[in-house]
Amino acid sequence: MTSPFESGLMHVIKRKALVEFWKKHADAQIPLAAWYHEAKSAVWNAPQDIKDRYRSADFLPGNRVLFNMGGNKYRLVVKIVYVPGVVYVRFVGTHAEYDRINAETI
Repeated sequence: MTSPFESGLMHVIKRKALVEFWKKHADAQIPLAAWYHEAKSAVWNAPQDIKDRYRSADFLPGNRVLFNMGGNKYRLVVKIVYVPGVVYVRFVGTHAEYDRINAETI
């Protein structure tokens, strides 16, 4: 079996954070699950690869990316290490919760 690192696919760390969030916010399950499945099968070598698919994605310092989820009701912040292809879920929350964090350091 080929590992995500050998195949060029992204390896998403902390799926559990997504699952725990959508257990509390049922309407977040479909967009978060869809994002997770797309991310783990993606090949993101640079920010433009993400922007090509997610036009509303915002890029933050420290290789962090902000995704608006569920009609901008929820926010997802990830940190990406393009080589070897790792996506770390750093934050998932409501828009109000996002306003209380520093997305550049979380």
